[in-house]
Amino acid sequence: EVQVVESGGGLVQAGGSLRLSCAVSGLTDNDYSVAWFRQAPGGEREGVSSINVEDGLTYYADSVKGRFTISSDNTKNLVFLQMNSLKPEDTAVYFCAADLAGYGLAVYLYDHWGQGTQVTVSS
Repeated sequence: EVQVVESGGGLVQAGGSLRLSCAVSGLTDNDYSVAWFRQAPGGEREGVSSINVEDGLTYYADSVKGRFTISSDNTKNLVFLQMNSLKPEDTAVYFCAADLAGYGLAVYLYDHWGQGTQVTVSS
């Protein structure tokens, strides 16, 4: 059974930083991608960043380029999203997703999802 578990959300002031973690287990191959998505109240789920843990290829949404950094610790099956210079518009529930076939920021590419972690940025 594939499990995806996020952690690290919280409340931060604008300009501050948070680091989200995603633990993935149960995938049968080491060539897989992990992506972060977010969903604000009343909004659609949007891709934030993704990484292929085997080749290290990363993708970022334009709205977070230069502020967010995705990385992985393959020895521990962990993926991190370092979020700096946070803005109130970054407030959302952040979801981690993983898949063997995923490669990018489209929701349909990922079959395995975590429950989400709330990130709130106050102005």
